[in-house]
Amino acid sequence: MVPFFRLAYGECRDFVIGWALPVAGMVIIESMQNSAFYLFKEGDFSMVKYVAKRILLAIVTIWAVATLTFFLMNMVPGGPFLSEKAISPQATAALEAKYGLDKPLMQRYVTYMKDALHGDFGDSLKQRGRTVMSIIAMKFPVSARVGGISVLVALCLGVPLGCMAALKRGKFLDSLISVISTCGIAVPSFVVCTLLMYVLGVNLKLLPTKGLSGWKNYIMPVIALSFYPTAYIMRLMRSSMLDVLGQDYMRTAKAKGVAGFWIMFKHALRNAILPVVTYVGPMLAYTVTGSFVVEKIFVIPGLGGEFIGAIGGRDYTLIMGTTIFLATLIVIMNVIVDIVYKLVDPRIKLK
Repeated sequence: MVPFFRLAYGECRDFVIGWALPVAGMVIIESMQNSAFYLFKEGDFSMVKYVAKRILLAIVTIWAVATLTFFLMNMVPGGPFLSEKAISPQATAALEAKYGLDKPLMQRYVTYMKDALHGDFGDSLKQRGRTVMSIIAMKFPVSARVGGISVLVALCLGVPLGCMAALKRGKFLDSLISVISTCGIAVPSFVVCTLLMYVLGVNLKLLPTKGLSGWKNYIMPVIALSFYPTAYIMRLMRSSMLDVLGQDYMRTAKAKGVAGFWIMFKHALRNAILPVVTYVGPMLAYTVTGSFVVEKIFVIPGLGGEFIGAIGGRDYTLIMGTTIFLATLIVIMNVIVDIVYKLVDPRIKLK
């Protein structure tokens, strides 16, 4: 069995490093350059109209998310100061008056929305003396670094391995990649974190198990955070590539004697990559804002762990600010994905 795994590893390494990644990048860049003319050609305002419409829809979406979060959060029994130890009813009333929690719900909602329009999400109810924006500004870059590296790893592994599985359909390498992708989708992230920590951190003592004090601290969180996206991208890429390879124009290219190398990456990849582009937008927004489970297990001082702590402590302002921030990122990523769609395939009409 060991020789088979060595052979599979060698094939994957040569495929990914030797020509899959360079050619894929070259083809995508060439596709975008060729599409830019059609996207921004003189007199064509379809993109401007589309972006304007999406901005309006984005504002409505963010407002709806903020409104639902505000009212659902206040419907939950309890309050942010009930967990305070040895606090008198008078002190509780004073704190509620200080943060405006003694006012009617609708008045609080209108006041919060007015402040949020000016970028003021208020002060944290638990972290005294700190604003929500300062907390997000401090915690988000930590999550963004780990998440950004994880996204790059997922794309650099998922796309080439998915293409390779399609090329080697029915063979050992295809089966191996399919097993890995199935495990990556089925296994929860906390299981992956626990296994990595137990094997690499506790038993072998190769990597640190908490914090981000050095480059080694990033290895296990990045593996855990990129494991599911990599597996999902591999599966998406394989099924999409198989569908594209069966199209008539692919058979025509083969009949004309076009090399399999160029058939794969110049003709097939441009269309097969579209489902991955759709998935990357929301995945990027979610990943860079921090995985709650991964940050908690590896004690990463990121935005995800802060959000979980805010929910447990009923820090209303921090919950609202983080939710609006995440919703805004997701909406922006979806708009960017639609524009990239048009760049990759100019035949797509934006309405």
